[in-house]
Amino acid sequence: ALFRWREDRDGDGMMVWSLFERDSDYFRSDTPFMVNYRVDDLDALLAALRAEGVAVDDRVEETADGRFGWVTDPEGNRIELWQPPDAS
Repeated sequence: ALFRWREDRDGDGMMVWSLFERDSDYFRSDTPFMVNYRVDDLDALLAALRAEGVAVDDRVEETADGRFGWVTDPEGNRIELWQPPDAS
């Protein structure tokens, strides 16, 4: 499902709710869900989280859809961080 909204500063925004196959290995944890946050500067955020002792994956994925990084919270929940591609 895709939920769109209007942002005054940046134009349109959206929230996506998406299902994966039960046997998907995308989450790489025992938790059957993952939250994804949109961020402005993935590298700076990952560095700041590492400095605070957060479990940050070493891998950063770069695709046509943007850049992705992952962290795991203290309860074992995987969190995806997404930096959209530049508008240019």
